[in-house]
Amino acid sequence: MRILVTGHDGYIGTVLVPMLQRAGHDVVGLDSYLYEECTYGPVVVDPPSLRMDIRDVKAADLEGFDAVMHLAAISNDPVGDLNPETTYDINHRGAVHLAAQAKAAGVPRFIFSSSCSLYGKAGDEFLDETAEFSPVTAYGESKILAEQGMAALADDDFSPTYLRNATAFGVSPRLRGDLVVNNLVGYALTTGDVLIKSDGTPWRPLVHIEDISRAFLAVLNAPRDVIHNEAFNVGVTSENYRISEVAAIVEEIVPNSRVHYAEGGGPDLRCYRVNCDRLPSLVPEFRPEWTVRRGVQELFDAYMRNGLTLEDFESSRFLRIKHVRELQDAGMIDAGLRRVASDALQTTGA
Repeated sequence: MRILVTGHDGYIGTVLVPMLQRAGHDVVGLDSYLYEECTYGPVVVDPPSLRMDIRDVKAADLEGFDAVMHLAAISNDPVGDLNPETTYDINHRGAVHLAAQAKAAGVPRFIFSSSCSLYGKAGDEFLDETAEFSPVTAYGESKILAEQGMAALADDDFSPTYLRNATAFGVSPRLRGDLVVNNLVGYALTTGDVLIKSDGTPWRPLVHIEDISRAFLAVLNAPRDVIHNEAFNVGVTSENYRISEVAAIVEEIVPNSRVHYAEGGGPDLRCYRVNCDRLPSLVPEFRPEWTVRRGVQELFDAYMRNGLTLEDFESSRFLRIKHVRELQDAGMIDAGLRRVASDALQTTGA
């Protein structure tokens, strides 16, 4: 199939694209390249791609594709809180705009990277896809609105699917240090402290980015009647942890580290446990392979291999909010995360 992946240059996209290519698909990327300087480890190999903002996409840009996989978004609460209106502009209105243009272009399948963050403040009960939404951030609410907007476009010719990813972790060429597992391992290695910034009690469903990528591939290959206009929690039901439990795993794996609670850290309103059994039961091709314990070991090995230091880990290379602020302070992007010196549409990597 010929597939367009938005956000292909990001944290998940740089792992998903090679997986799609190995499966024999013809992949084209679309990205604003906001984080192209945030490379970690292996060099990112860019597929043929469009350098543009999803808010500017027209139907003509999407003609000839069999599917669109939409990952591009503000995917970080601090960045989202920096300007909530921009979060809604990109994650809600921009996402629905992209879906509408895909439909107009005759693209039959649209797979949306949603999030379990839309469950928000939920407590100890396991939640399936029918659970009520209770978002506590603009990011979580924007995903609800995007799903609802895309659902209104679904018909016999246009089939959207919503993959509600658990909290991601794992090594990537665009590695993020602001995700909980990645963050705990990074601080454990560079300071000796497994630094918990809350009281450690919140629940999180956790999923490796390779397993998120496997979910996209499995849904792409699934029969249309199984996945049409359906939402799926993406992860493994047994991989729900309290933050304190994740920290204990990190303490076991990272030598000479110890759990440390940040002063003043209180309960986090974001607390939810998620049942992820529906996707593998309906789409048996989806077979997740990772656990948090294995992911912690992977991260520790990668950080050691690359000589990670605290200065580097706390830099804009790993922290999205710092990178965005640096670009804004330099006058390179505006409050809406658009480049001030507008990049002309161009095809790269052909």
